[in-house]
Amino acid sequence: MKYMGSKNRIAKEILPIILKDRKLGQWYVEPFVGGANAIDKVSGNRIASDTNKYLIEMFKEVSFGWTPKDNYTEEQYRYIKNHKDENTMLTGYFAFALSYGGKFFGGWCRDKDNKRNYVVEAYKNSLKQFPKLLGVSFICCGYDKLLIPNNSIIYCDPPYQNTTGYRNKFNHNEFWQWCREKSNEGHSVFISEYNAPDDFKCVWSKEISSSLTKQTGSKKGIEKLFTL
Repeated sequence: MKYMGSKNRIAKEILPIILKDRKLGQWYVEPFVGGANAIDKVSGNRIASDTNKYLIEMFKEVSFGWTPKDNYTEEQYRYIKNHKDENTMLTGYFAFALSYGGKFFGGWCRDKDNKRNYVVEAYKNSLKQFPKLLGVSFICCGYDKLLIPNNSIIYCDPPYQNTTGYRNKFNHNEFWQWCREKSNEGHSVFISEYNAPDDFKCVWSKEISSSLTKQTGSKKGIEKLFTL
């Protein structure tokens, strides 16, 4: 699903590294699941969490087989944006899949020439992705409140430091300390970021172009994967 900062383009490169030593039955956990564009390429036991309740309510329904329609309108988008809690599941879909750049209600999905049908594109993408999420355990909570099974593989894609576009403040120092604690508990922890503290090792990197908003346009950055 379209989502700001999606890892869809690099998932097939980083997942073989993350899953290299995965054991039979071992849990794969994403505390920042976002658009689920990495976890949909993983099989077996999976847990996904996020603090956005609308996103998680939608994915909970997806994990039981829900699929969207292909004829949603801009009028519906505006209504749902102003009445978010009437149908939290549908709000989650409109807020991201039908918003520009996958940013939470970042504007109705359209191109400047109004030629592409983003609603149908989102629908077709959901038909490909959503069946791969059947059985995932989706939980709404912060990363530090998530209960993680022993000896899990944890992949984190947190809000990047010194970037804009996210709704809430994020304490990066506390996050890195949490990663250290999880590693000390026996989990295998991997993190996507541009930079990391010195005690974390970069195990993969690649230059990626991104487009977060209509105002900022595209920009390039070196995506990296870190572990302790």
